[in-house]
Amino acid sequence: MANEPENLILEMLRAMRAEIGDMRGNMATKNDLSELRSELNSLRADMASDLLATRKERGEQIVGLRLNITHRRSATAFRSANSRRACDASNSI
Repeated sequence: MANEPENLILEMLRAMRAEIGDMRGNMATKNDLSELRSELNSLRADMASDLLATRKERGEQIVGLRLNITHRRSATAFRSANSRRACDASNSI
């Protein structure tokens, strides 16, 4: 009877040892982690560069839009002023 619990414990320990061995096989190594860190840093740099480029493009688009609005307002004001002058000139004749 004394041998049975001992064997049961040894059997459980062996099973645990096998499971731990499987887990170690699946764990990432330091080299894997350093490669992952390197890739993440590269992706961060790419994202930062893309974000800056996007901000610059949006800024340029906003400037262009403001210029278009200013030109249209000026053209509308010019047409309006010319129309008033033409009406005033035709009314005075």
